[in-house]
Amino acid sequence: MAAYFVTSTGTDIGKTFVTAGLIRYLREAGQAVHALKPVVSGYNSSVVETSDPAVLLSALGRPIDAQAIERIAPWRFHAPLSPDLAAAREGRNVDFDQLIAFSRKEIDAANGILFIEGVGGIMVPLDDGRTVLDWMAALQIPLLLVVGGYLGTISHTLTALDVLAGRHLKVAAIVVSESERNPVELDDTVASIARFAHGVGVVGMPRLPGGLNQHPAFAKIAANL
Repeated sequence: MAAYFVTSTGTDIGKTFVTAGLIRYLREAGQAVHALKPVVSGYNSSVVETSDPAVLLSALGRPIDAQAIERIAPWRFHAPLSPDLAAAREGRNVDFDQLIAFSRKEIDAANGILFIEGVGGIMVPLDDGRTVLDWMAALQIPLLLVVGGYLGTISHTLTALDVLAGRHLKVAAIVVSESERNPVELDDTVASIARFAHGVGVVGMPRLPGGLNQHPAFAKIAANL
């Protein structure tokens, strides 16, 4: 069994796309895979098929229904805000201790590879005093860091790496997901980040046509797991 936490430098960068693509790649290679998206904000139950949990379930080859969504994403909030704010709007909260217990239970029970996809970036607040960083630090499993391909991403990525190192978190691989807006040359961005990544594999993921998530980059990412 191996477990990885998929995190990012921000929101809407490509965590779910990368996770789903890895799931499909590994399943096609004959490996057992499971995935969780424990905390979700911006969740609209009327269009559940396009939600992040649904994308992961589809990649896993599992039916998309209320029970399956609840199983992999127990903390779901409607507002597209940080979890602490989204939960507050509903008179709810993310119980950090329960979140850690849920995550550890799934890690212990996993057969094969488990991906735990975070919410937003590494410093997104979960409650009044803890962030996604605290969640990752409590679990102490290797990370897949998904970053953008926009102007400024190099500084954001190196800042994230410094913060993660300060909490003694291991980064298994960095994935540079090509940005739709203000993109810069993907190969140049990968090379620049790699110079400061202290041996961590850096993989460029180009934007792919809608519905397509098969690309040699997924094999490169998997090679770092």
